[in-house]
Amino acid sequence: MPLLARTHPRLSAAATLGVAVGILAPADSILGKILIGWNAGVWTYLVLMLWLTMRAKAPDVKRIAEVEDENAGLVLLLVCIAALASLGTITFELAGSRDLETTRKLLRYGFTALTVIGSWLLIGVIFSVHYARLYYTWNGKEPALRFAEELKTPNYWDFLYFSFTIGVAVQTADVGVATRELRKIVLAQSLIGFVFNTAILGFSINIAAGLFG
Repeated sequence: MPLLARTHPRLSAAATLGVAVGILAPADSILGKILIGWNAGVWTYLVLMLWLTMRAKAPDVKRIAEVEDENAGLVLLLVCIAALASLGTITFELAGSRDLETTRKLLRYGFTALTVIGSWLLIGVIFSVHYARLYYTWNGKEPALRFAEELKTPNYWDFLYFSFTIGVAVQTADVGVATRELRKIVLAQSLIGFVFNTAILGFSINIAAGLFG
């Protein structure tokens, strides 16, 4: 944990807050506590990353990428597993919504939307951070990612653009992928994005059926 706190301070702080909120949350079930804690941690991390993105220049991105290099693959894997698990957890929560009164049902559906959107955004952000790390720690002669305007020092906005284009459209648009390692990561994000997009469609149909069915 000290290593994670040193290399990924924002993620560590958000995770710690999420665990604390989950433990203290006045929920009726363990799943409810887990989801409340998950949302607290996820949205805290997203806010922290938004703040970092607005302030960080390319040299800052490079410095952070070098610090995060030590256990970045494991962090990416764990975050993706947790995000996918949140979809399964919210499915169980939705299963008990049909017999609730209207107000509680609307709250449950709103909480579902908050959870799914937060997890989807988390995937895009965590992959963008990973792409930044791979880009700035790559030792080849040519850049690992080739941006359309021959950009050599991209910042977080550029990596977010690349990551969320994959998440939304499952394609890399105008950014070329020049290394095998990056292609593997892009493939993984594309598959995870497909799962999330399918889940969002399914949850939307479920919520619509619950409200109007």
